[in-house]
Amino acid sequence: MRFHWFLPTSGDSHDIVSGGQSRLAADTSRPPDLGYLALVAKAAERTGFEAVLTPTGTFCEDSWITTAALLGETERLKFLVAFRPGLLSPTLAAQMAATYQRISGGRLALNVVTGGEGEEQRRFGDHLGHDRRYARTAEFLEVVRGAWAGIPYTNRGEFFDVQGATVRAAPDPIPPIFFGGSSPAALPVAARHADTYLTWGEPPAAVAAKLDAVRTLAKDAGRQLTYGIRLHVITRDTADEAWRVARALIARVPAAEIEAARRQFARTESEGQRRMAALTTGDSLEVSPNLWAGFGLVRPGAGTALVGSHAEVAARIAEYQALGIDHFILSGQPHLEEAYRFGENVLPLLTSGES
Repeated sequence: MRFHWFLPTSGDSHDIVSGGQSRLAADTSRPPDLGYLALVAKAAERTGFEAVLTPTGTFCEDSWITTAALLGETERLKFLVAFRPGLLSPTLAAQMAATYQRISGGRLALNVVTGGEGEEQRRFGDHLGHDRRYARTAEFLEVVRGAWAGIPYTNRGEFFDVQGATVRAAPDPIPPIFFGGSSPAALPVAARHADTYLTWGEPPAAVAAKLDAVRTLAKDAGRQLTYGIRLHVITRDTADEAWRVARALIARVPAAEIEAARRQFARTESEGQRRMAALTTGDSLEVSPNLWAGFGLVRPGAGTALVGSHAEVAARIAEYQALGIDHFILSGQPHLEEAYRFGENVLPLLTSGES
């Protein structure tokens, strides 16, 4: 198992949405300045995480620039840089990654995010529809890998007309490519072009079915992938304490924000987001033992958390590992304290085999 943490480049706090701050005695929000992000990165490195995922989007700091600035604050920590392939040239992306690998000593991994909602994409000048964005991603990654191959690469495709794409020197090592997507348009792209397929934290049976589908497609393409999962964690000395923390997170969210999020998610183009939202419509937010969908009530993207005692959280992680999950990308509120809590209390259980 390989464990990664999350870098909160849109800001951090004790809450899952900023509106909850009004119900706390003091404002605990933490802007994503370089000093604070360096603290989170150092905490992840010190407690045994391999890398930190850095998100992409309008309300985040730029992932390439931010993580490059943090290289000097860390020694071995890798940076899983999220970016959208439709917003820059694939040859430029290949060049940026090659440069990053050289100046970092090989500490780059890439998280290819095909797109967000249509409104978000149009904000950046991208007007392609959902399925066409995945087709473009496939062609984008072909050009990137071609540019790294050492022989000038030419592609006259549907989306990119590139002649003689290359870089000064190929990145060493080649950055692994992480890729997520749940729709029928996404899975074949993952099978043919990703190194690691990522899923959000659905119940184990749903994760198993999704992994089986990608494995079949990858086998047909003559490839073998690794697999990862994106989860929040609320881990405490006792299960009762962990669940009290979870309930308090939701109690501080204004009801109007939950209703607004429901309306937003009902209009989503994302199959993954629809699946996250569907987990919040039942009688209980505990959708599987220790798997809580409370984040998904109000937050887009990863909507579930493992909640429980340190031993329970470790046991659930071991169950996902048994399905074939290799990479665990985790987060918690606030990210600084929760990196220490998970790293000091749960990671030892998993590395010692006690789970």
